[in-house]
Amino acid sequence: MLSALSIRDVVLIDRLDLNFGQGLTVLTGETGAGKSILLDSLGLALGARADSGLVRAGQDQASVTAFFTPEPTHPAFGLLMEQGLEAEEDIVIRRIVNRDGKSRAFVNDQPVSAGLLRRLAALLVEVQGQHDQIGLADPAAHGPLLDTFGVDPAVSDAVVSVWRRWRDRLTALDRARKAMAEAQRDEEWLRHAVNELSDLSAETGEEEALAQARHAMQMAARRAEAIAAALSEIAPRERRNPGPGAALRAAARSLQRLLPSSLSAEAEPENPLAPALAAIDRAEEAIAEAETLLSRLSQESDADPRELERVEERLFALRAAARKHSVTVAELPALRDRLAERLAALDTGSAHLTALETAAAADRLAFIAAAKTLSAARLKAAKELQAAIMAELPPLRLDRTRFVAEISELAESGWSARGVEQVQFLIATNPGQTPGAIDKIASGGELSRLMLALKLVLSRGSPVGTLIFDEVDSGIGGATAAAVGERLARLSQDIQLLTVTHSPQVAARGSAHLRVAKAVDGGRSATRVEPLTGAARREEVARMLAGEEVTEAARAAADSLLGNAA
Repeated sequence: MLSALSIRDVVLIDRLDLNFGQGLTVLTGETGAGKSILLDSLGLALGARADSGLVRAGQDQASVTAFFTPEPTHPAFGLLMEQGLEAEEDIVIRRIVNRDGKSRAFVNDQPVSAGLLRRLAALLVEVQGQHDQIGLADPAAHGPLLDTFGVDPAVSDAVVSVWRRWRDRLTALDRARKAMAEAQRDEEWLRHAVNELSDLSAETGEEEALAQARHAMQMAARRAEAIAAALSEIAPRERRNPGPGAALRAAARSLQRLLPSSLSAEAEPENPLAPALAAIDRAEEAIAEAETLLSRLSQESDADPRELERVEERLFALRAAARKHSVTVAELPALRDRLAERLAALDTGSAHLTALETAAAADRLAFIAAAKTLSAARLKAAKELQAAIMAELPPLRLDRTRFVAEISELAESGWSARGVEQVQFLIATNPGQTPGAIDKIASGGELSRLMLALKLVLSRGSPVGTLIFDEVDSGIGGATAAAVGERLARLSQDIQLLTVTHSPQVAARGSAHLRVAKAVDGGRSATRVEPLTGAARREEVARMLAGEEVTEAARAAADSLLGNAA
């Protein structure tokens, strides 16, 4: 329910804090005192269009804060959680309007859009005024309200369940038909692609393994080439290039000719040629050792040009296939499986489609059967609702009004989880008149009283905890006003009610009474709201009965009204 309202600098209101309780709260006051400003202020908090004209003269901004205390299971908390907003025990809505007309909205001090604010407010408050009907006047709400009034939830839940199953089946059928049509269109290409990919038989991780093997083989081939080149330099096979060994041997022979024939370099160590000959001998030995080592490495080399060629051919084939199908090599196995599934659909598609079509047809029949049960329940509930509403109308001076809960069958294209018909509440205010939409037929006063009757009968069909009536008693008096007051009091036993009234019969029914008055403070007009109890309340009801001059007879009548209400 609405527990408190705080208003700052809105038109004639400079500072106002109001607390509200359960039951019926009546707001009274003379015309022009500012009762409409209170409703405009609350409307601002509930997401109404912001207007710079609401800002009190001389101020930069106006603000309205509304405090709500819904039940823990109230759908408003679900909406807040859905939007990622913190949901506490209370819901505090604050709206600020600047002098330039721009506004900001907050829920529990978290900024929100005006659209979200309106969605949230619609779950918390319902306003019924002569010119601003929401909730019951909306045809989209009539079906759910009728179901809540008189249809077993299990019946409507069964329709929802079968509808969803049917919809899911139709979706699967549509996908299968599209897949089969696509497969038939591409059958030749599919067969070629599947055969090609199957022959290629790409394996997971194969590209990486081949690339590593290729790199290793390339390095081995480079080593073999280097060893062969080195050997060709040390021990060339061409006669034109004798190599370093032969050159060293020739050099040694040339130097040895200078030595006495009977002596060797070792025997004549003092000979200056001896060191050179010794160095040549060591060089020959080193070259011979190098040749031996290189020959051994050449024999041990694992380079296999044919194997490298095979690896590269496989690797390049995989990469070419990946480029052709615009995928990575790693995705080739999955691509083959997907294409194979599409191809297999050509073989099994007809049987699968037939099975889906049979199942969908069965689901349709099941939905029609469930919807037929729901329709019967709705027809029964509509008769009961019409009787309940019609019983409430005569005391509200609507005895010539006829209420109809019309149930009209929809074309199959209009079927939904809510069934196969449309529910709409219609009225006719004169005998012989064709019933029409509620908000198109009734006048302002009739509409408010009709909404009271509807709300009284259908109050349990809405999660809204606070209902506001703006001058529901307009244009009536006497017994009719008393009937309105009695029904407001009865309705307030189940829901919090706020009503602006000029009727003493209605005012006397309030469990709380607020008087709105205009005062002049410092040369400026300001709206004040005063809670009334006891003698002050008696005097206000007497004023409403007598006018400007309150008489003892009016006070006595007020006592009678207040006594009867108690």
